[in-house]
Amino acid sequence: MFSKFSAVSLGKLSSVFALALGALISPLGASAQDGPQMNLQRVKLTAGMHLIDAQVAFTPEQRQIGLMFRKDMPQQEGMIFVFEQPTQQCFWMKNTLLPLTAAFVADDGTIVNLADMKPQTTDAHCSTQPVRYVLEMNKGWFAKKGIKAGSKLGGPPFEAKR
Repeated sequence: MFSKFSAVSLGKLSSVFALALGALISPLGASAQDGPQMNLQRVKLTAGMHLIDAQVAFTPEQRQIGLMFRKDMPQQEGMIFVFEQPTQQCFWMKNTLLPLTAAFVADDGTIVNLADMKPQTTDAHCSTQPVRYVLEMNKGWFAKKGIKAGSKLGGPPFEAKR
């Protein structure tokens, strides 16, 4: 997957956000590897009445690895990428074996846009405006649930911003 972050340099988290989010989802270190990262912290998110069990890619290295090399993922699971500040985020699917849909999400949990992504490609899929979060789910998950741009996600990352 692209290096999972845009070319804009990453700044520091605000202390309030860092404390609130860190207390809920303190990340475990990930190292460069040839297999999927499986030991990330998790956070429960909601999309309407649907529950999502999301792994959290919080550090630059965790974001870079993302869902690479994963052969399967349960339908209710995903991965949320947390960036230090809103900026245009672009993702690709190099070394990613699963077809995914990326939801580019604003600070308040509003989905800005969605992008279906084909496995093992280097096509860029970008947010249409600056966002701090990107949630990847199995391809088609959002469509099957009737979740689209303008829908809101709930959960600890978005509550810290209200």
